Amino acid sequence: MNRREIALQKLKGLGEMIIEDVAQNKVPRIKVPSRSTSNIIYDDKKRHYILGEKYGVRSMGNVKQIKKIAQMLYIANFCKDLVKKNKTATLRELYYVSEGWDVDFADQQESNIIGEDLEVTLGMTREDLGLLPEEDGAAVYGELTVREGDIEINALKAGKSGYTIPPTIDEVEFIDHDVERVIAVETMGMYHRLVQEKAYKKFDSLIVGLKGQAARATRRFLKRVNDELNLPIYICNDGDPWGFHIAMVIISGSAKLAHVNHELATPDARFLGVTASDIINYDLPTDPLKDIDILRLKELLRDPRYKDDFWKREIKKMLKIGKKAEQQSFSKYGLEYVVDTYLPEKLDEIET
Repeated sequence: MNRREIALQKLKGLGEMIIEDVAQNKVPRIKVPSRSTSNIIYDDKKRHYILGEKYGVRSMGNVKQIKKIAQMLYIANFCKDLVKKNKTATLRELYYVSEGWDVDFADQQESNIIGEDLEVTLGMTREDLGLLPEEDGAAVYGELTVREGDIEINALKAGKSGYTIPPTIDEVEFIDHDVERVIAVETMGMYHRLVQEKAYKKFDSLIVGLKGQAARATRRFLKRVNDELNLPIYICNDGDPWGFHIAMVIISGSAKLAHVNHELATPDARFLGVTASDIINYDLPTDPLKDIDILRLKELLRDPRYKDDFWKREIKKMLKIGKKAEQQSFSKYGLEYVVDTYLPEKLDEIET
């Protein structure tokens, strides 16, 4: 049974459960796993956040909960039609469609939250339910051939911007590749620099432009190429707490998405980005840490995802020197330096 069939089965099952309660003169109830902070647990074995066993019960016998249940069922029915017709809709489109319902939403944030409730209740991703975000996925450049439906696409021949990862990445089939690793970079400026300097050829790599905080589809792509193609993942980000966080969300998932981290997190991915040690060793141009940066770095030290010696050492060193640096700061030594010198040295350090 494929993911689409499973999604359809679960959506129908939710409706049948309500009908069965009514037929038996029971008050319909829906169990919704709790996404409160007390139920979000970092699993040391899985190396990402998961949801615990706590859940809430929404009952039509509670006047305050009737609207939320109705909204969830409306969304479920909307998603059932999408999945049956093999169509998709953006979260924004869902919000506007709901304007025609008797239980529309106050704003899109409310519809997004109820959509997440449905996602966690069914144990399916929103993409499986036909709901897509507005943003595109990352750009990929390198020797990878994929199939989307009846079309084969080579990421090396898709133009200078590369292949754009679609939100429906699970429907994409990996046909062939001739690379040894994946280098994912935070900014599109660095992505285009690596493409121009032919880093994909020099390092036998797929180059992935994350576009800042990686979209779900991007994280799913990275996990799939790591699991299915056995390609190591390296994440090259800015040397600041926000760059560290972007990388760690790819590595160990986010607390907000604890219910789907098993499909998004890539625990074996390695950080290839700018560290405090790099700032010192390469004498990089820097900016002083702001108060918000210092506060964030101290928060990272308490985060279980950053508990190993590497992260603790680099975070403490950054706090000590009081400086941060961007990826593009290597341009101090020339546009080619990052590909000709920095990345070879870093990869040699990590891979040996």
